[in-house]
Amino acid sequence: MIDTLPDVEIDPCEEVLRRGRPAAGQDPVKRSQIIDGARRVFIDKGFEAASMNDITREAGVSKGTIYVYFANKEELFEALIEEERGTIFKNMYDVLERTDNLRETLVKFGKVLSVKITSAKVIQAQRTVIGASDRIPDMGARFYERGPKRGHDKIVEFLDAAIERGLLEIDDVDLAAYQFTELCLAGLFRQCIFAYRTKAPSQDEIDHIVRSGVDMFLKSYGTEMLAEEESHQMIALEAKASVEA
Repeated sequence: MIDTLPDVEIDPCEEVLRRGRPAAGQDPVKRSQIIDGARRVFIDKGFEAASMNDITREAGVSKGTIYVYFANKEELFEALIEEERGTIFKNMYDVLERTDNLRETLVKFGKVLSVKITSAKVIQAQRTVIGASDRIPDMGARFYERGPKRGHDKIVEFLDAAIERGLLEIDDVDLAAYQFTELCLAGLFRQCIFAYRTKAPSQDEIDHIVRSGVDMFLKSYGTEMLAEEESHQMIALEAKASVEA
């Protein structure tokens, strides 16, 4: 015979409170508190020197609490990187949805990309990942797959669409996508990552580098159809300027 538990009347107020309380490891406020503390510790000490004890002290939580949310320092660091990436690169690739002017779309995207990649937060994060990747190569690989590789794939999709419209002629689109990002940065990233530059490049410098890079890119891969389209756009702009004058 199996014993059954007697029916127990539950106080409705108590039930509401119980349901409203986040389950262990699910409280977004506490999770954010831990990540904010970790951010300060990683910036101050770097990944290798930082410890979970340092982070618990900085975040103002107990050891028991931090391990409910994150199994180890590596997992915590990856969560921090994902949060930073989501904040910094949010909506960045929406620019590539524009199809009316290929050159200006590439320029606009290239400028946004260069500003983001050379920002202090991104440079600091990449230095930390590079430093940790020697000891934890899997973490470096995941960082690349979830960030740079995803972005690269979006550029490939954009170039493929331009090829289908007859505006570009490219044999190796994967290579061309890498070439485009390199042209938009043109030495800026290396100068920042190695602290040769102590300040981010100016908007004017980025504009000059990106426009020059896009010119070179389109001279290599642009088609006659693109040249005709740009000629028509120029004529339309000149006509509009003449009317407004």
